[in-house]
Amino acid sequence: MSTPPGPPPYGPPPGHGYPPPPPQPYSSESGQFPVPPKKSSALKWVLIAVVAVIALVVAAGVALYVFTQRDSTEASEVKSGDCLAEIPDSSRVLYVQTVPCDQPHKGEVFAVLPMPDGDFPGEAEVIKYTDKCAPALAEYSPATAEDSAIKLFVLYPTADSWQRGDRVVTCIATTESPRTGKLG
Repeated sequence: MSTPPGPPPYGPPPGHGYPPPPPQPYSSESGQFPVPPKKSSALKWVLIAVVAVIALVVAAGVALYVFTQRDSTEASEVKSGDCLAEIPDSSRVLYVQTVPCDQPHKGEVFAVLPMPDGDFPGEAEVIKYTDKCAPALAEYSPATAEDSAIKLFVLYPTADSWQRGDRVVTCIATTESPRTGKLG
């Protein structure tokens, strides 16, 4: 018996199926996993540059803080006999720059007057308390108290600093021009 030409009635011959089978996941014709596409190295360099800039800014800020605060003292921590390189431009300061008195300076702390504990007495009472600075200067250095070139500058507690424990009035003898040595 002969078979007519053409496809057999039971389907295509083996190995020539239609449609082809779907590809297996994560496989290639060689049977290995495909290599993922490389990400752009430009993005990596941009991120490295951003991190480097941030690190430089932080380092510069820390260096500036250390350099400017090197001889600084909390305003509420200065003591009688400390000399100040500059006089603050207001009485609301956190830090002052202290220097040895044999170096040029514009102020010398001559009294630190503790105020009584309790609730903040009000600005008027605190300012009234600062009137004790003039007699304290006369006691510290009688000749200086008579010198018209010497002015008084006073640091005193505010309602805010009082809440943080500041209870001292700091009396400072100042001069227009820098001077060296202790008041005498």
